[in-house]
Parts: sequence; C-alpha cells; structure tokens
Amino acid sequence: MTPEIKSWPEDSIERSAYDAVKNVPVLEENDRNRLGYHVFMFLKGQYPSIDEAMHIAQPRLHCSKTEAVRMISEALATKPEDTAS
Repeated sequence: MTPEIKSWPEDSIERSAYDAVKNVPVLEENDRNRLGYHVFMFLKGQYPSIDEAMHIAQPRLHCSKTEAVRMISEALATKPEDTAS
C-alpha cells in the first residue's frame, strides 16, 4: 500500500518556497527540492538573502544563478510573505 502524499496548505511558507522554485530550470528534481528547502530556510530567516540560499543549496541549473535568483524573487513577490511561525 502506498502512503498518501499531502500537500501543504496554500497559505503556508513551505508552499510559497517550493512554488517559487517550481519553474527554475534544474538538472534533476532533487536539485529543485534542495533549492526549495533552502528558499524555505530563507523565508524562515535562517539565511540573509536568496543568493545565500542559492549558494548553500548548490543546485545544478540550466540557467545562470542570477536568472534563477530573479525568477525566485519574482515568484515570491507575487505571494504575501509570511515569515512568522
């Protein structure tokens, strides 16, 4: 029997982080998951910038780091940022 996979609520920080990286062109899905986790850590205040989160995540990208940071920043700007928890 396969376990059920639950999605995060629409208004959660986790959903915002992983949605922000869903269109970033990466080599493998694990690169996207790792990047999403580090963007989540940025939203929680663990990293000072998206650049730092990108540096630590070390995703293998099919675009420049600058372009990926721009894409993530734009995606986060379209959602209300809730860093309280």
